Amino acid sequence: MNPDNSSGDFSGDTVIDAVSAVFMLVGALMSLGAAIGLLRFPDLMSRMHAATKPQVLGLFLLLCAVGLQMRTWWVWPVLVVAWIFQLLTVPVSAHMVGRAGYRTKHLHPELLSADELEAVVQQAAGTSGFSDEGAEPDDGGRDRR
Repeated sequence: MNPDNSSGDFSGDTVIDAVSAVFMLVGALMSLGAAIGLLRFPDLMSRMHAATKPQVLGLFLLLCAVGLQMRTWWVWPVLVVAWIFQLLTVPVSAHMVGRAGYRTKHLHPELLSADELEAVVQQAAGTSGFSDEGAEPDDGGRDRR
């Protein structure tokens, strides 16, 4: 506080510094939570969740804090591009890790509430995931008429 200012008024810089400090603290805690989740969660799917959800919000808050502290307009487009890049790459990488983990059996199937991927994986492997009872034999693509 300014010693000449005895009324206790806050300047704009003080408010910006306080907001950016809160953003930095919350963003750092979210990133720390993501790191702890990666180390402590028991299986691949929950670790994947910990790596993606809080990390994106934590990075967003940290980038906002940097933008507020820089106090220049030109830094915001760069920070927005960095955040958009994070938003585009995190879901794709999580999907690829999850799919690879599923195919290599690095998950606990009893923890899944629904398994929509099983039929697709079995079909790609050349086996049918469905019962063949009542089905007509395969005729090699020829028409029976």
